[in-house]
Amino acid sequence: MSGTHQATYLGMPAFPAAADASTRNTQLRANLRHATHTIRAKRATAVAELDDWSPLRAAGAAIKDRTLRHLGHYLEQLESAVTAAGGHVHWAADADEANRIVTELVQATGEREVVKVKSMATQEIGLNGALATAGITAYETDLAELIVQLGDDLPSHILVPAIHRNRGEIRDIFAEKMAEWGRPAPEGLTDAPADLAEAARLHLREKFLNAKVGISGANFMVAETGTLVVVESEGNGRMCLTLPETLISVVGIEKVIPTFQDLEVFLQLLPRSSTAERMNPYTSTWTGTTDADGPRTFHLVLLDNGRTDTLADTVGRQALRCIRCSACLNVCPVYERAGGHAYGSAYPGPIGAILTPQLRGTQSELDASLPYASSLCGACYEVCPVAIDIPEILVHLRERVVEGGPVSIRGTRTVIKPAKGHAAERAAMRAARWALDHPRVLRTGQRLASRTRRFHPSRLPGPGRAWSDTRELPKVPEESFRDWWQRTRGGSGTEGRKTT
Repeated sequence: MSGTHQATYLGMPAFPAAADASTRNTQLRANLRHATHTIRAKRATAVAELDDWSPLRAAGAAIKDRTLRHLGHYLEQLESAVTAAGGHVHWAADADEANRIVTELVQATGEREVVKVKSMATQEIGLNGALATAGITAYETDLAELIVQLGDDLPSHILVPAIHRNRGEIRDIFAEKMAEWGRPAPEGLTDAPADLAEAARLHLREKFLNAKVGISGANFMVAETGTLVVVESEGNGRMCLTLPETLISVVGIEKVIPTFQDLEVFLQLLPRSSTAERMNPYTSTWTGTTDADGPRTFHLVLLDNGRTDTLADTVGRQALRCIRCSACLNVCPVYERAGGHAYGSAYPGPIGAILTPQLRGTQSELDASLPYASSLCGACYEVCPVAIDIPEILVHLRERVVEGGPVSIRGTRTVIKPAKGHAAERAAMRAARWALDHPRVLRTGQRLASRTRRFHPSRLPGPGRAWSDTRELPKVPEESFRDWWQRTRGGSGTEGRKTT
């Protein structure tokens, strides 16, 4: 059946091959450039309103780090609180176990249809496909997820899954695919945002009213109270979380925070970093079950799926701070050009380049290539609301790839071969290493480059032309730093020593 979100990331090529194809799609690049530039400009304005943004950012990182250091304690506290409030807690070691648990819970209700709130965790484990195999149809209710599902597509952005589609493409998808779910798109549907949103409302209303089972993720889980929190902008989440008789939430174990008071920090950081709003239009919280209010049965599926192993890496564990705001995607020059699908994961962009290889722990060229899907410009770190040093983790993971070790530390059996790269690039790196090991040669080369600077081209010739078409070649200074230091400080006595 079309529209059941059967597309998967399985078998996707390594990032360089996927990016080579996607960067040739001029419409895709135009869509991404317009959307990301718009979102990041609005975010910058929203963040600038707060004088204490830097302390808030530091507080968010500190809360996350403290929680991760004592994760076992807080998860046990969460389980006790959820159970005491009438909920049921299930532990899933991996994607297969999580999919089995959710499928069995839905089957126990006798239902064959479920409505879903946008959830990265369920995308990560491929839940929709697992449910479809069992004869259960999952209906995405977030507008962007609906577009992706109807188009038999894959999400390409954490916050805006259909960011790679423009309004005309969305109109065509609605006109062609909505009838397969039982309600055709309105006649004469235009590509005006209001018309598209209204078509989606009409399309989903019957699903909301008839659904007996809802599936969600959660942005946060409060250990002390057992409260789950979902923030969203459309109201579809509120419908899915309150109308069904049974609610099943699949949440990564890293989403737990110690106290309800900690939400004060994250409910300021998340909306400004994601949707550039002072607060989310809909913030839904629930604790277990309540008589005559909301679902009668609540199940919480706590998902590991590589998170415990990631936690064991003292450098890589920073990735588990992520609150899924997508700010790093919107400033990343690589993501803007390559698009989300090139990352071959539910988590695209800079955060995906560090999170996916650690979570999957599988031997594949894709996982080995992701740490290289970055220019290391550092823009992602500057905008991250919980101060994840993404460039540091990228370099850390690259070291593992080059050394032939596992990208993930999920056992020594997972070994990824070093990427070979282009022959010219390897030759250039060997020459650079030799020059850096011989200070006199390096100094001679620097002086020669300075003295011939007026003859340097602004663009590279031959095969290098494509590289310089989208980059500005740095200008060579009139003298090297070494010469300047010796001229102004009278020499440092380090001439001839090996540099480090």
